[in-house]
Amino acid sequence: MPQFLRNKRLIILLAGIIILVALIGFSLRDREELSWPEQFVKDTVGFVQNIFAKPAHYVAGFVENVHDLLNTYEENKVLKQHLDEYAKLRVEADRLQKENEEYRDLLDKEETLASYHIRHASVISRNPDRWNESLIIDKGEVHNIEKDMAVITADGMIGKIKSVGKTTSSVQLLSTIDRTNRVHVAIQGVEDTYGLVEGIDEETQLLLVNEIPAEMKIEEGMNVITSGFSGIFPEGLFIGTVEKVEPSQYGLTQTAYVKPAANFYNIKNVMVIERAMPTEEDHNTESSTEEGEDGADTGDES
Repeated sequence: MPQFLRNKRLIILLAGIIILVALIGFSLRDREELSWPEQFVKDTVGFVQNIFAKPAHYVAGFVENVHDLLNTYEENKVLKQHLDEYAKLRVEADRLQKENEEYRDLLDKEETLASYHIRHASVISRNPDRWNESLIIDKGEVHNIEKDMAVITADGMIGKIKSVGKTTSSVQLLSTIDRTNRVHVAIQGVEDTYGLVEGIDEETQLLLVNEIPAEMKIEEGMNVITSGFSGIFPEGLFIGTVEKVEPSQYGLTQTAYVKPAANFYNIKNVMVIERAMPTEEDHNTESSTEEGEDGADTGDES
């Protein structure tokens, strides 16, 4: 009898497993129509979900709309402030422009230290051994390129023309470690401070601006531009921003470490700058020419 009961339980267990597998297979097979119990459960669950989903979506949408309104309000405040600042700047710019025009009329002179002409050029050669010192461009003497003209990119000044050939020119970069490669610059502040770019710090790759008076206050983030007083470069060519300042060895001057605005490593296209205002050399040449002509006239008269 016990053996029969054990066999009966085993048969029932096997039958249950078979029925369960059959039900699973039945529920997993592809069917075009659901059975009425499945359809009833599905419809009931969907109805309950709709009851709760619509209010939830409405509340969520309302909250999102309120959030958007607040953001729009804040954005409008910021835009109004910017518009007010823009209006003030526009008025100030117009005033300065009128003053500038009046001063030029008084001086009867259109060109200033900041006036210059641009000649576009492309880099055609660069020596890997002197990558941070020089490069060759595809413009030369026939394109009216002259020695010591400033060379810039869209970001800022990179150097000057070192030598000129008929159709090509060599550019000496500001990153050249050469104490004779100097650029007279102005550090912009409430009062401009002047100094000389004299090479680059090899460790930090920052340009060195020396000969800054010790009493002048130089702060991080100040812009460094060409001063226009050297007689070579026009005024206002952007060079970089001050990263840090250190006193010189004897404390009489300061040295500013300037982060270059231009990328000296990757240079493909450049602009050669011709200063519009005549340089001292040009004036000397004109004076010599006039003296020679006067001498020739005197000789003819005699």
